[in-house]
Formats: sequence, structure tokens, C-alpha cells
Amino acid sequence: MAVKRLLTEFGMGSSLRRRDYTQAAVRAVKDALWHNSINLAELFGKDKAQMLIDVQVGVQNPNAVNCEAVAKIFPYGLITVEAISGGLDIPRAEGHPTVIANVAISVSLDLDLNP
Repeated sequence: MAVKRLLTEFGMGSSLRRRDYTQAAVRAVKDALWHNSINLAELFGKDKAQMLIDVQVGVQNPNAVNCEAVAKIFPYGLITVEAISGGLDIPRAEGHPTVIANVAISVSLDLDLNP
């Protein structure tokens, strides 16, 4: 097995008033994905379902992220989502802070380099 990372995408999302860390993470993933059309699997003669997609979500409260909900954004691939400390909580005079999530999405394939 020769897993090689081939692509990394970055995104940012926010939850303005609800302090919803999952919503901010989902928006960050969409920000990273919706600007691209990744045809990497086909380039290497693989099926899209074989893509290994690792997502790191940086937020101030990682325990508040529903990683399964974030993983559901992806239409294919083997998805791993990890919430870690990062992002920002911006205080607001009225109510909950604005939550900002940052994501890094790494796409890898198992490439047999010695056929």
C-alpha cells in the first residue's frame, strides 16, 4: 500500500449568531469544495469512491462539532473528520459570539507505484 497525498484544499465558514460549530464547519467544507472539480481519481485510473479524504476542522470548541454531519457533505470517498482546537470565536455585544471554523481537506489515493 502506497498512500500518497495528492491535494490539499482550505476553507473558512462561520456561524454568525447561533454559535453552531457544526454549521460553521460545514460551511468551511463547502467553501473549500464548491470552487473545485477534483478529477484526481480518474487521472490515476481509480474510482472516486477510493479517494481517502481527511478533514481537519479548527474551531474554539472541537467537542461541539458533529463530525458525522460534516462527513455527509462529501458525495464519495472514504471520509475521516477530526475536530481540533483552532478557528475563532468573535465576541458580540448581544448574544453568542460569531464562530469561525477553518478546514484543511487532504485527498489521497492508494497508488501502486510498482505495477
